[in-house]
Amino acid sequence: MIVPLTTGESLAQLIDHPLVEPELTDEQVIEGLELARRYHIASASVRPCDIDLAVRTLQGGSVRAGAVCGFPHGSQNTATKLYEARDLLRRGAREIDMVMAISKLLSREFQHVQMELLQMSELCHKEGALLKVILENAYLTDELKIIACRCAERAEVDFVTTSTGFAPTGYTLGDIALMRRHLPEEIGVEAAGGIRTLDQALEVYQAGCTRISTTSTAAILDEWQARLAPPPAA
Repeated sequence: MIVPLTTGESLAQLIDHPLVEPELTDEQVIEGLELARRYHIASASVRPCDIDLAVRTLQGGSVRAGAVCGFPHGSQNTATKLYEARDLLRRGAREIDMVMAISKLLSREFQHVQMELLQMSELCHKEGALLKVILENAYLTDELKIIACRCAERAEVDFVTTSTGFAPTGYTLGDIALMRRHLPEEIGVEAAGGIRTLDQALEVYQAGCTRISTTSTAAILDEWQARLAPPPAA
């Protein structure tokens, strides 16, 4: 059941603000993190090299510091991903956004995919962190998307994300519906890649998303507050 969004905070708590573009400077990352704090969103995801900066900047607030792992193609071997995640967690990351091993999924090496997710999930949960697994649906058939969701379910991950934003296409409503249908209720679905307006954010929420990855955080939440404001007295 989809709960209606009735306050500014309810929408803000669905938003993950990504700061993962390769050209971002330290100053730009700090600006993005401060924006995340100002709007009291759920999380801000940074590049691994910025996790210390993110933890310091977000300290004392409600925004969770997250970092990407195995980004952007999931091509690193499992040991490398685990080492990267372990280091990020040690530095204070509270969410890990790991890209699934796309090439292994396409090669139908499902045992590899499953074991990697199980190990990563165990590592994150042992440290009290969330694991968000990115499928990168642009490269997958519906069959492989379903298999990936089943692997994620068996590993008890926290969220499954549509895309990195670095593939030819991002989220689609069809993919969101498929993922929601093949994941248990306790695993969230995150839409990423191309959400720039309030109407798009509300659309993916209605489709079943419990997280929304967008760099248009300020514009979306400002418009949402404007819509919630009572009409002026006559």
